Amino acid sequence: MLRLNKEWKVKLEVFQKDRRAYFSFLILLTLFIITLPAELICNVRPLIIVVDGKSYFPVAVTYSEKDFGGSLPSEPDYKSRYFMDLLSGTSRSTEVESSGLGLDLGDFEDEDEFTEPEVETAPIPAQTSPRDSWVLWPPVRYDYKYIPTESKTGNVVLAAPYQYESPIGKGKIKSSWADGHYLGTDDRGRDVLARLIYGFRISMIFGISLAITGTLIGCLIGGTQGFFGGWVDLAGQRLTEIWGSIPRLYILIILSSFLVPSALLLFLILNLTAWMGIAAYIRAEFLKIRNLEFVKAAKSLGVSNFKIMRRHILPNALTPVITFFPFEVTAGILALVSLDFLNLGVPSPAPSLGELLAQGKNNLHALWILLPTFITLSLTITLLTFIGEGVRNAFDPKKTL
Repeated sequence: MLRLNKEWKVKLEVFQKDRRAYFSFLILLTLFIITLPAELICNVRPLIIVVDGKSYFPVAVTYSEKDFGGSLPSEPDYKSRYFMDLLSGTSRSTEVESSGLGLDLGDFEDEDEFTEPEVETAPIPAQTSPRDSWVLWPPVRYDYKYIPTESKTGNVVLAAPYQYESPIGKGKIKSSWADGHYLGTDDRGRDVLARLIYGFRISMIFGISLAITGTLIGCLIGGTQGFFGGWVDLAGQRLTEIWGSIPRLYILIILSSFLVPSALLLFLILNLTAWMGIAAYIRAEFLKIRNLEFVKAAKSLGVSNFKIMRRHILPNALTPVITFFPFEVTAGILALVSLDFLNLGVPSPAPSLGELLAQGKNNLHALWILLPTFITLSLTITLLTFIGEGVRNAFDPKKTL
């Protein structure tokens, strides 16, 4: 066991000496950790609201308007002017005119035959005394699905993060920064920066989860074939070849035709074939190691097959597993982005880098959608490639001996 720890220490030192791979790992890890609490960075709900000494945490707890002194039992729109007036106590009671039947004089041709219906007034309760309130907002006051109903620039859909001339020749259109959209909005009015942050987090979690489950399934299937060999290996290889000949895209289209598309469904479908690559390498390692002396000694001592596989063979067969793990993460991210780009992935309004790329393709003039998304995806794939190369070099026997 001490010898194994020493070998891993040497491999870690080799990886750290590869500055490109090591700093790529630190950069990607930092970005992933920052975007994990995306709700604390991009949200339409305040982090903390303090009203008359009482604290509220809308980012974690769902409140109704009544909790803040309003009249509705539903959750308030925290960004609305009415809610801010409600917090400060500056809203005034107004009267809403309604005619029970909804009739107006203009609905009748002869005004002499009809009398004007009586108008009922419904007073809206309001706070008359000022209130002491304090609100802490996240850096971006939008989430991935919020569509604003008003804008200071007069442009909600495809709002650019820079000032430009109006296409109809009526002056200049202000930057979307006036509304807090630091990377503009998409073709539905949603904040691009928020969707980019949420989409990056989903892509990373999806890719890492797919790589982990694919590796576990591949180790189980490939290890079983390699350890027992014979008819178990032969039958497993033939079944793997048959299963691998079925395109994943066809499976996805067939299942999506009668199942509701979701991230979980995509995850399960991609896991049907994600294990095949690593299973082939693990099978080869088990076939090689099972005939070594320490394995034969363990068998002669009566150690169970499962214990031999787990404690004696698998630790010595982890080189391909660890070496190919970053590339498996890359494959999972690209699979999700590709399916979302083809509109076969997670349904809207779920954030997705692939969906943003599709919007950028359909709106080539909206460079604030295409360029940040392309840079984010390219940077992620490049960093993962550098990490994978560093791990491969660290496990190269020529460099660790």
